Amino acid sequence: MITLSPAAVNHIRRFLTQRGKGEGVRLGVKTSGCSGMAYTLEFVDTIDADDQVFETDGVKVFVDPKSLVYLDGTELDYVREGLQEGFKFHNPNAQNTCGCGESFQV
Repeated sequence: MITLSPAAVNHIRRFLTQRGKGEGVRLGVKTSGCSGMAYTLEFVDTIDADDQVFETDGVKVFVDPKSLVYLDGTELDYVREGLQEGFKFHNPNAQNTCGCGESFQV
C-alpha cells in the first residue's frame, strides 16, 4: 500500500489542476544514486494495465509491480524545510539512505 500525506495530496491535486489533465502520479524506482536505488515520480496520463492503484482523498498513485516490491508501505509527503521544499519518502523497506535523501538501499 502507498499513502499520501495531506500536504502531498494538496500539492499533487494543485499541480494536476494547473496542468489541466492527468490521472494522478506514478511512483517508481530505478537503479541509480549513491545508495543503489532512486525514486521516480511523474504525472500519469495513460494507465498501464499492470499498474497497482492507490488512492488517498481522491488523488491516485500508480505503481508498477516491480517497484511495488521496494515501495510497499511507503508514505509520500510534501515538506518545506527552510528554503527547500519537495517530496519526502517515508519508506519502511529502506535499510539505508544517502545523505541527500534521493536514493536508498533495501
